[in-house]
Amino acid sequence: MIKKNIAVFFGGCSSEYEVSLESVTSVLRNLDSAQYTPVPVGITREGDWYYYTGETEQIATDTWHTDRAHCSPAVLSPNRSARELLVFGTDSLTRIPVDIALPILHGRFGEDGTIQGLIELAGIPLAGCGALSSALCMDKDRAHRLASLSGIRSPRSLVLESEIPAAGQNSVITEMAHTFARQIGFPLYVKPVRAGSSYGVTRVNSPEQLEPAMKLAFQYDNRVIIEENIPGFEVGCAVLGTKMLITGEVDEIELSGGFFDYTEKYTLKTSSIHVPARIPASKAEEIKLAAKKIYRTLDCSGFARVDLFLTPEGEIVFNEVNTIPGFTEHSRYPGMMKAAGIPFREVLSRILDQAISPQQIL
Repeated sequence: MIKKNIAVFFGGCSSEYEVSLESVTSVLRNLDSAQYTPVPVGITREGDWYYYTGETEQIATDTWHTDRAHCSPAVLSPNRSARELLVFGTDSLTRIPVDIALPILHGRFGEDGTIQGLIELAGIPLAGCGALSSALCMDKDRAHRLASLSGIRSPRSLVLESEIPAAGQNSVITEMAHTFARQIGFPLYVKPVRAGSSYGVTRVNSPEQLEPAMKLAFQYDNRVIIEENIPGFEVGCAVLGTKMLITGEVDEIELSGGFFDYTEKYTLKTSSIHVPARIPASKAEEIKLAAKKIYRTLDCSGFARVDLFLTPEGEIVFNEVNTIPGFTEHSRYPGMMKAAGIPFREVLSRILDQAISPQQIL
């Protein structure tokens, strides 16, 4: 068997840099070495690219980029006939063939279609969602609008596109925000339109908390969305495939209070995740069908995690799609697939193989 070179991108100049390091560490440790040769490409917080040949543990501790003996400046060749990584030495140029590109990047400039577009331009098979679907799913407003057109309810929301003025100054935008808040009631959520891992997200319980929440969200994006609170709890569905789709078992987030913020997502300090979800089998199947419908509607491919709400009345409400979900062995996507009988190593192999043969059920 001829092993395939997998360009694995990690790091990135986004607020979710650390999350990427955790995910890629797990991915590199679980790649099937009999089938694949990883070609790690680290991107620093400043956006510098390096071909990394050091130990995986240094990625986990974020010391990889300080090890200059194992970091060489690199770029992806835009030449479609080449399909290679160009690695620059002191007075040399090395060309490394790339069979498949696997971005393990979270947030802006990694999950929003930017690097996906570069990979597509280079003509390299991409493991995961393409440029269009990545951009759509990263944009909460546009994703909700498209999902609603497909018949899946989304939370009522208002998008604000300019920052609020200094304290004490009235503006149209603050009036719009307060008017909408009175219409949908409290609690409500204020979020950056394009951000992940709950960065910049605030649960707002009273009118005086609204403007500080808006200011925080504007630190992460130039567009902010105010959303109604959906009663019930959050469920997720892992989807794998392009032409033919399979799903993992539906999971359920149990909260002790508040919402599933950054701390809870990565520590589960006071919350729990149940796989399978503690819901009737018929409702789980309904959620899987809704997840696949949203996946198709937003032009997803390869893999993604679809997050939804389940209300006390049994209604399914769309939340968001994570086109590159957390990928540690204990993350939700691998957990849902494991519950469906597909271990993490096999999940990775299926994701990579379908990049070359998307028509297969993998």
